[in-house]
Amino acid sequence: MQHIVIVGCGYVGERLARQYIERGDSVLGLVRSRSGLERLAAAGIPAVRHDLTGADPMPGSLAGTRLFHLAPPPAQGQEDLHTRRLVASFDQAGHPRRLVYISTTGVYGDCAGAWVDEDWPTQPTLDRSRRRLDAEECLRRWSREHGGELIVLRVAGIYGPDRLPLERLKRGLPLVRPEEAPYSNRIHVDDLVTVCVAAMERGRHGAIFNVSDGQPSTMTDYFIRIAEAAGLPHPPLITMAEASAHLSEGMMGYMSESRRLSSRRLREDLGVELRYPTLSEGLAQALGEQGLHRPTMA
Repeated sequence: MQHIVIVGCGYVGERLARQYIERGDSVLGLVRSRSGLERLAAAGIPAVRHDLTGADPMPGSLAGTRLFHLAPPPAQGQEDLHTRRLVASFDQAGHPRRLVYISTTGVYGDCAGAWVDEDWPTQPTLDRSRRRLDAEECLRRWSREHGGELIVLRVAGIYGPDRLPLERLKRGLPLVRPEEAPYSNRIHVDDLVTVCVAAMERGRHGAIFNVSDGQPSTMTDYFIRIAEAAGLPHPPLITMAEASAHLSEGMMGYMSESRRLSSRRLREDLGVELRYPTLSEGLAQALGEQGLHRPTMA
C-alpha cells in the first residue's frame, strides 16, 4: 500500500484521491478551508486542514510519503511563499520520498507560436508564471539537499466538468478574432489525473513533462468549439487593437503569449495514452457529466 498525500486537494486533487482510494492506497488530502474539508469528507476522502499562508506546523508526518503538490501560489508577487513554507515544514514533519509538482507551461513565456518541448528555456513574462518557476526552483533545491525524488509537470489549461467558460459565453463577452488570437493548449482533467499517477509511478527523478493533449489551437477556436458543443451563440469577435478596452487583465495576459506544446515525452517516457486525445471527445464527456444537452455535430 502506498501512502499518498495531496497538498491542495481541490478540483484535480479530489479526482486523483478517488483513483488512489479505488486502488486500495492510503490517501490524505490537505486543504486550506473548512468548506474544502467538508467537501472531501462528503466524498469519503480522508483530509486535514492546513493553511500554507500561516506558520502552523504541518499536521501529521510526511516522512517517506508520495506527495502531490497541487496547491496554488499566492495571488501576488514573483515568489511562491506557499511552496517555500511547505518545504520548510518538511524539517519538522519529515521529508517525502517522492514529490510530483503541478507547474504551468506559462514558465516558457511567449514563444511566438513555436512548438515547445521541455528543453525550451524558461522565460516567464507574467508574475503568475514567475511564481510557478520560483516553486520549481525551490523544490529542486530541496531535492538536491535532501535526496527526495522530484518530477515536475508543466500543465496546459485544464478543462473538464464544471471547468468550462460557459458563463462567459452566455454573457456574450468578446474574443479576439481567430486570425489574431494566440495559440493555446489544454488537457482534460481526467487525463491530467492519469498523467499524475504515471509520473508518480514511472517518472524519472528530475524529469519535466509538458502535459497537454498535443492538439493546440487558438484560444478563440477553443471558445467557439465549446459554444457549438453546448448549443450557445458564438462570442462576438474583435481585433487585437480593441482587446485591451474589452478584455480583463487576466485574459489579456493569456492573449500576450502564444506557444504550441509538444507532448512527445509524455507519450514516450511515461507511456501515457490519453482518454480524451481531442477536444471533441473531452467536451462530450465534460458536458455529459454536467448533464447539459449536447447537439449532434456534423
